[in-house]
Amino acid sequence: MAPDRRGTLTLAAAMLAAGLLLGSAAQAQADSALPPVQKSGTVEYLSGGIGLDESTAIKSASRHWPLSLVFSVQAAGKAEFASDVKLEIRDAKGAPVLETTASGPFLLAKLAPGSYSLRATLAGKTLERKVQVKAGSSARVELVWPAGTNQGKS
Repeated sequence: MAPDRRGTLTLAAAMLAAGLLLGSAAQAQADSALPPVQKSGTVEYLSGGIGLDESTAIKSASRHWPLSLVFSVQAAGKAEFASDVKLEIRDAKGAPVLETTASGPFLLAKLAPGSYSLRATLAGKTLERKVQVKAGSSARVELVWPAGTNQGKS
């Protein structure tokens, strides 16, 4: 009876190892679809999500980033993704911590826990939000501009 049990355990261990390898290969593939991480001062961030692979990779990675932003424009009862959004993030004292232009509808930022104010401008229309970043969790903010906001002009 011992050989059968040992064989079963060996098979289970092999299946577990294969599953871990496939899981890491899938993660490596998702990571390779991510846009490059950039740095502004002490804040690391990434922005993009134009193609399906990149947007899927960013959505998957967002749970590992303290702040996740999504930009869109309301259109015919649904929201359409927006890019070229000018973004300013300021800390509780009003000091700028990140100023950039998003290259796609998603932006992930590694911010220290605290209170922040967001100011996002698309085609001359500005939206402002407050966000609380908590240790060990991910805050998600969706910024949706009204229908008719022309993304072609800023």
